Parts: sequence; C-alpha cells; structure tokens
Amino acid sequence: MNAYIRAISYYLPEKVVSNKDLCADFPDLTDDEIFRSSGIKYRHISAPDEIGSDMGFYAAEKLFSEHDIGKEDIDFLLFCTEGLDYKGPAICCILHERLHLPRKCGALDIPYGCSGFVYGLSVAKAFVESGMAKNILLITSDVPSKVIHPADKDLRIIFGDGGAAILLCATADKSNIGSFVFGTDGSGFEKLIVRKSGTREFITKQWLEKYDDLGGLKWGRMEMKSSDIFLFALKVVPPMISELLTKENLSLNDIDLFVFHQANVQLLEVIRKKVKIPKEKFIIDMENTGNTVSASIPIATRNAWDKGLVRKGDKIMFCGFGIGLSWAGTIVEM
Repeated sequence: MNAYIRAISYYLPEKVVSNKDLCADFPDLTDDEIFRSSGIKYRHISAPDEIGSDMGFYAAEKLFSEHDIGKEDIDFLLFCTEGLDYKGPAICCILHERLHLPRKCGALDIPYGCSGFVYGLSVAKAFVESGMAKNILLITSDVPSKVIHPADKDLRIIFGDGGAAILLCATADKSNIGSFVFGTDGSGFEKLIVRKSGTREFITKQWLEKYDDLGGLKWGRMEMKSSDIFLFALKVVPPMISELLTKENLSLNDIDLFVFHQANVQLLEVIRKKVKIPKEKFIIDMENTGNTVSASIPIATRNAWDKGLVRKGDKIMFCGFGIGLSWAGTIVEM
C-alpha cells in the first residue's frame, strides 16, 4: 500500500496581536517597518491556559467535522510538538483519549519543531507502506509565545501559535508521497534553544524570582541567534532541493508549488532567488499567522488549496528546517 494526504485542517487561537499592538510595546518601531522586515501583520497568541495539545485537539476536531471523517477509522495517531504537556506520559495518549479514538489505535509523540511536519509525513508513510496502519492522524501544534520574553522584540514579531491536523490514508494507487531527504547538525543546537525547559537545565527558584513580574517564564525562555540560523538555512536548503529533485528524477520546472517552513520572509525570499524558483510558484503565507513552527507548512498548504493555488495532481515540494539544527524535505502529489 502507498500513502496519500487526504485532508488538512488547522486551528489558530482567538487572541490576535497586530503590529500596532507591538508598536505600543516597542515605540521605536512602526507598523510599516515591522511588515516590511517580517511580512507579518498579525500573529495568533494562545490563551494563558491554552497549550499545544489543546490547539492540536481543536484542529483535529475541525478536520473530522470539515471532511466528514469517522474517528473509528483512525488506526494511528502521531503528535508533533515541542510544547509538551508533561515529561510523561506521552501526550499522544492524552490526545487519543480526548479525541475518543479507537482503543486499537496506536499513538506516538514526535518532539520536533520546524522540521516536524516533514518528519511526521515520513513516519506516517513508513507505517502505511509497512502495512502497520491505513488511516493516520498527524497533528502538529506549537506554542512558541509561551517561551518568549515580552521584551524580546525580534522573537515576538516573528512567532505565532497554531495547530494543524492532517489525515494520511492508504491507497493501492501509486505513492503520492515521494522520497525524503533528511539532515541534522547537532553541533548547532544552541543556536535556537529554549533555556530552563527540561531536565538538564531545570527551572530554579532564582529563575522564577528573576522573572516574577513576567509570570516567572515558567516554561523556559527561547533564545535564537538569528544570523546563524539564517546562514544555516542558506547553506542546507538549496542542496536539499537539488537532492530531492535528483531522487525523484524531476527538474525545478516539474514542481507546481514550493511550500517551505514559514520561518522568515526575508530568508524565504533569499532562498527562492538563490534557487531561482519563480515567484508565482513559491508560497509565502505568514501575514496573518507569523511563524507557527511545526504547523507552518500544513497551514500554508491548506490556505494555498483554499485560494485555488493547489489543484489535484499538483506536485508540491515541502521543506522544513530550523531548530535542532535539522532539515527535511519531500515532494508530494496532491
């Protein structure tokens, strides 16, 4: 059996932070300056009691209702997030119960960020092709706003919260999900990291007291060396594109649409020009969401479909890259 993507839905939190809102916190900025540098006008921010699994749940429920999908048919759940509810148990088990999926359904967490959606696709494809599952629910959801210091201007401009749900099904037809390219450079793990968020760097009383006026930054604090991440992406993404095309015996012209991780508008534009991808084939979809980490590619893909930019039979290249440092890509026929 082969795997194909049957449906995509997504959820964004109710609270919206506009550029004007940010200007109130950072008087040295203007609305136009923020938009020119980031391509973002709005970003959705989760409520204080709303976390990644909540948004993933809402996205999945939306998927079931929008596409008339029966929960009883789901035989595997994959949940991709870096905003885990607990160290244990696996959050997929909690989501499984909350969604009322069948007891015979397997479940697995994928604690990944920017490359997580593509990694999730690879796992789903492997399960289907091996005969272990026929209908897989892949949920990607992240809450970067929880770990951003309110005074961190650059990160607050870029990131937004969001969740997506994707249904992958088995088919006897040819595979709609192609080969994968993966890459990892763990030497750069500190270039994008959430400090005080785990067992190696745990939160202390001093940390909570230091950030008491900010609610303690109790989930940790994101730190990003933006210029290093920029250079990293420029180094690894173009070769990944070439390798993908070679693996599938395709040319750049054979790809109908390129949907990359929505990391940063300037970075995406530089990559596009470097690889010589036509502008009309390249999706930039950050204006109303910002960078939603693992959910950015499925959100952008669903929006492109709704706008008529994606049609049945189109070949789409997905590329994820970022925290890890990691990267992954594949070509999917819709």
